[in-house]
Amino acid sequence: MKANIGDKIRKVRELKGFTQDFMAGKLEMSQRAYSKIENNDIKLDWGRIEDISKILDIEPFDLVSFDDNLVFNNCTNSGKAHIMNNNFPDELKKSYDDRVNHLEKEVLFLRGLLAKS
Repeated sequence: MKANIGDKIRKVRELKGFTQDFMAGKLEMSQRAYSKIENNDIKLDWGRIEDISKILDIEPFDLVSFDDNLVFNNCTNSGKAHIMNNNFPDELKKSYDDRVNHLEKEVLFLRGLLAKS
């Protein structure tokens, strides 16, 4: 099943580390209304897709054609990983790497707090 545009927006937003509140604020709408975009309850026109793309720092065409199978390795039921030739923007790779690094630092910090307890 192909992902709808709302699903693609959510995945890119999460990779960027943005909240729905952040996106809604940038789009000058309520978080509830923004949530309807990601839930595919609202049909988007190209202008709105361009606005969202600008916030996510991704080309509109890359957003509508976003496929997380191109970002992450595919695994079969046997558990064997299939490495794919990934053709996705360098900005998206960098954003993902930055997010992973941030989360790794956060885990180390929280482990340190737990060790002190």
